[in-house]
Amino acid sequence: MKTDKHGRFTATGKRKTSVARVILAPGEGKIVCNGRTAEEYFGRAVLVTTAKKALLTTSTAESFDVIARLHGGGPSGQAGALRHAIARALCVADENLRPELKKEGLLTRDAREKERKKAGLKGARKRPQFSKR
Repeated sequence: MKTDKHGRFTATGKRKTSVARVILAPGEGKIVCNGRTAEEYFGRAVLVTTAKKALLTTSTAESFDVIARLHGGGPSGQAGALRHAIARALCVADENLRPELKKEGLLTRDAREKERKKAGLKGARKRPQFSKR
């Protein structure tokens, strides 16, 4: 989370096993994810809306371009990670946006992850069927 010599702001966001590294540059509101537009990358309007939520909340959608590198997890986790990264980058860009983003819960990392499978169980918690004999 810092500023580079070109006046761009960087931040990292995470959700589940997805990680999003974001560069926020002054621009006209384009979002590029791994070299493709957000609509093309995510494919579903709901995920694009999720990713843009921080920009829409702060009314800065038309004033910044977003360049994102996403990896890990699936589309939903990556959209959540991108939302988190954009919110954190906006805080670096303008500290006055922080209360607004915090109120919407966009600065909190969604820490829910898949629980690991335990030895002797069928999944994380499901037990094998009991046999009396």
